[in-house]
Order: sequence, then C-alpha cells, then structure tokens
Amino acid sequence: MSRPRPTPATHRIEGLPTIFSNAAGIDIGADEIVVAVPPDRDAQPVRVFRTFTPDLEALLAWLVACGIDTVAMESTGVYWVPIYEMLEQHGIVPYLVNGRHVKTVPGRKSDWNDAQWLQKLHALGLLQASFRPDAEIAALRTLTRYRAELIAHRAPHILHMQHALQQMNVQLERVLSDIMGTSGQAIIRAIVAGERDPVILAQFRNPACKSSEEMIARALRGTWKDELIFVLRQALLIYDAYTAQLGECDTQIEQYLQTMDARSGDPHAPLPDLPPAKRDSRSKNAPNFNARAQYARLLGVDLVAVMGLSSSSVQTIISEFGTDMSRFPTVKHFGAWLGLAPRNDISGGKVLRSRTQKVANRASQAFRQAAQAVARSDSAIGAYYRAMRARKGPEQATVATAHKIARIVYHLLKYGEAYEEESADAYEQKRQERELRQLTRRANKLGYTLAPVGEPPMSPNP
Repeated sequence: MSRPRPTPATHRIEGLPTIFSNAAGIDIGADEIVVAVPPDRDAQPVRVFRTFTPDLEALLAWLVACGIDTVAMESTGVYWVPIYEMLEQHGIVPYLVNGRHVKTVPGRKSDWNDAQWLQKLHALGLLQASFRPDAEIAALRTLTRYRAELIAHRAPHILHMQHALQQMNVQLERVLSDIMGTSGQAIIRAIVAGERDPVILAQFRNPACKSSEEMIARALRGTWKDELIFVLRQALLIYDAYTAQLGECDTQIEQYLQTMDARSGDPHAPLPDLPPAKRDSRSKNAPNFNARAQYARLLGVDLVAVMGLSSSSVQTIISEFGTDMSRFPTVKHFGAWLGLAPRNDISGGKVLRSRTQKVANRASQAFRQAAQAVARSDSAIGAYYRAMRARKGPEQATVATAHKIARIVYHLLKYGEAYEEESADAYEQKRQERELRQLTRRANKLGYTLAPVGEPPMSPNP
C-alpha cells in the first residue's frame, strides 16, 4: 500500500520542532489497542495488541525496548484505566488527553492513523494532560462515585411508591414534606404490613411533624387496591436493598479513610473535637459515619464549617481533586479547572465574550449546590449571593457564589487555616465602605467632594 501524498498541512506538522523525542501514541478500543512509536525506533513502528493482560505486558515490554518514556492516549470510556496504571508502574509517563483537543489541532488526521496522530502531536508538545489525582484519592473517588450511583438508582423506586399511593388517592405527599422520612416510612411500612385504618396509620406520625394527626388521617383515606399494594411492597423492598448496600459502601469508605495518613503525617491521629453541626445540615443521603471528623483529621481543617458545605459535599469535593493543592499553581487555575471562573475571549484588547466553560465536574456541581444552599442564610456568603442575584440574576449568582466558596476551600486547604465565619451585617458594612471609596474617587476625579446628607452640596472646583 503506497503512502498518501503529503499535503501542505502535513508539511507544516512535520516541520515543527520535537519536544518529546521519546513519545508514543495509543489508540484504545474495547478489543484492540493500536500503538505507534517514532519511525526510527522499530522496523514496524505501528503495532496492534489485544486488551488481555498478557498482551498489555507485551505492549509495555515493547515500549521499554523502544526507549519510550511518555505516552499519549485519549480518555475513551474506562478502557484506558488498566493500561494507564500499568504505564505508571513501569515508570512511563501517561498523558490522558481530551479527544476534543486533538480534533482542534490543525492538520489532516487521515494522513496518519489515530495512534500515529497522537504520537506526533504529543512529540510536538501540542497536547495537554488531563487532571488525574493520585492513586490513593482515585480509590476514594471510585467508592464515592459508586455511592452516588446507589443513591441515584434508589431514587426511582421512591417515585414508584409515590405513584402507587397517588393512584389509590392516598395523599401522603401532601401532608409530609418527604414520604421517606421518619413519619412517611413508618406509615408506608404499616400499609405494606396490612394496616388500612387511617386513624391508626396517622398515629405513626413523628411528634416533630408539622401536620396534625387529623390532617394525616384525612389524607390517608383512599381506595386500596391489591395490585398497587403489590407495587408499593416491591418498591419498598428494592429501596431497602439499595439502602443496605449504601450502608455497606459507607462502612467501606470509613475504613478506607482510617487507613489514609493525616496531613500531620501521623496515620493514627485522633479525630478532632468539632463544634456542633450547622442547623438543618443533616441530610437523609449523608454518610452514616462521622465523615466530618474523618475529613477534618485527614485535611487538618474543617471544611464542613464553611457555610453551604455538608459532609456529603466535602466528601465529593475531596474525592475529585484530593488534598494536594500544589497541583493548581494559583486559585485562578483551580477556578478554571472547576469551570467556575469566567473565560474571556480577548482580541485587540477588547473582551469579545466572557463566559464560564462547560465542564463535567462533580466537584463543580457540589460547589454550585453549596451556593444554592446559602441563598437564605444570615452569613457573608449568603449576603454575597443575594447581592449578585440582584445585579445579574440567579444563574450567574449561583456561579459567582460557587466560585467564592471554591476560593475559600482552596485557601483553607493550601494554608491549613481554620475557617472564620463572617456575618451578613459585617459583609454589608464592608460593601458599603467599598462603594463609598469608589464614589469618593469618582467625585474627586470630576472635581467634586462628597458630603453627608443634610449638608449643603459642594460646587465643582474651579
């Protein structure tokens, strides 16, 4: 087969200086892996391997024989994970790149196959590696992501129970804020056990419930149907099964956290004494162990003390990027990685567009949820959210507040300082002082002097 005739774009790519002379490229698939090395390293610079472990070991032996010290690969599903870990074990630096970044590089990929194209671009230094935490945090991330999937898979069965009750005109969701709360679960389990008297069912009400027994009893008068009771029973059994697996997952996460060394270097550091939890900070999806104390021991700071963050959100955040903030040179790099910092497109000194970049980042989602949680809080962060909402609307206020919380977390983790909460009144006073300084500078620039209300206005300076 004759080699394709070089195009002008090919000449431009070939003429660039080489940055990584010992670079290789890997095109990963479910059944086969295509590997390309520099043409001068082997008579057959492109080889195909199967994805079985013995074939991966043969692949690595060939790369070592060719003197390869870095490899570029695309993040295709989860197929890249085994070869990525084996490359790290053999001392070869893997570059996990975004497929969209490869497509934006000028040139015609048809002149090479995917593996050769990756090898060439990586050798020229045109690819940037994606962020990946160390092995210890990656293991924690696997457990926390699986925990989130369990919660997501359990949620539809709550809807099945709710729909079954609605079809029997049992309006339980109208008198209870959460049918899977303490009162709701007790009533549903009694229905499944065979109880039909609404007065008796209403007696399972928790004393803290806002609705009265009479109101709940009226809502529980419905038309009982055997087929819908069967659906209710089945959904409850599956819900309990997922809840049991969720408890085992929390136990595994707790045991793993206990094996991780604290920032002080003492693996047996005791759990710190923490202040009482914030009001309304308990969630039904929260870990069933003292996650706040475990992460405070691990990090050396209590991130749950930050307004808007809970033990669940802190677990998600830490499992995504870890505890080593040196991976992000500045807080701006951290905000850009989260997709919370504005990305400005500037041409000729003029800002053409200013928007946040769309990213699939679970830590960013946790920060956004924290921003929405502080909307009504009497805190400096809550006052900041309300001020931004008045100026730019709720969507941009959520992003700006999430970015503010992320900057606080970055500072706490990098410098190990304790979080000090600021009240909304203190924030408002600082905001007014800042506005007064800005107005004073503008008035002085125009030749005026500001005067308090009640004093005669000042004329412009001659």
